[in-house]
Amino acid sequence: MDAIIENLPTFLGGFWNTLQLLIISGIGALILGTIVAAMRISPVAALRGFATVYTEILRNTPLTLVLFFCAFILPYLGAPPAYFTFAAIGLTFYTSPFIAEAIRSGINGVALGQAEAARALGLTFGQTLGLVIMPQGIRMVIPPLLNVIIALTKNTSVAGGFFVVELVASSRQVINVRGDSTIAILLGVAVFYLIITVPLGQVAAHLERKVAVFR
Repeated sequence: MDAIIENLPTFLGGFWNTLQLLIISGIGALILGTIVAAMRISPVAALRGFATVYTEILRNTPLTLVLFFCAFILPYLGAPPAYFTFAAIGLTFYTSPFIAEAIRSGINGVALGQAEAARALGLTFGQTLGLVIMPQGIRMVIPPLLNVIIALTKNTSVAGGFFVVELVASSRQVINVRGDSTIAILLGVAVFYLIITVPLGQVAAHLERKVAVFR
């Protein structure tokens, strides 16, 4: 415990970087995932094909490889060397197909009659999707979406291997100085993660109950 208290600023710095990665990549993944989900059900075959390939490739690619590409390949393409930004980009792209599939499952759960009624009223595909289908579909998959965000919280730890000082990386720094307190330090890191994931889990459970009542 002394090792944690003595190095609390280091842990808080790592915790703050983890929160920033979570917020930035979470918002980015939600936006990108929603776009990909819309493309997956688009009447345009080219968009459906692109979204399918995008989803399958990223879902089956290890996160470490995605972050490696962002950290070491993007600079060769002219991007300025900002590893935190690269990590956020990698986490966004890696998480977005999981978001897209969750949203698509919600869209598929909306009764077909909803879309038919919207078309009968003269709404376009975009209007039907944005005003009728998507609001209902997302509402049904809020708990799974929060589970993806919880997984993203834990995935931010991989960024520590790519020059981003998040919680795990900060713990390594402290362990190098206080190797006699390794177990306590790792337990402290686990507590910091729980500070994020436990409230998210409670929100997911609460929303799941509300959705069940709504149904």
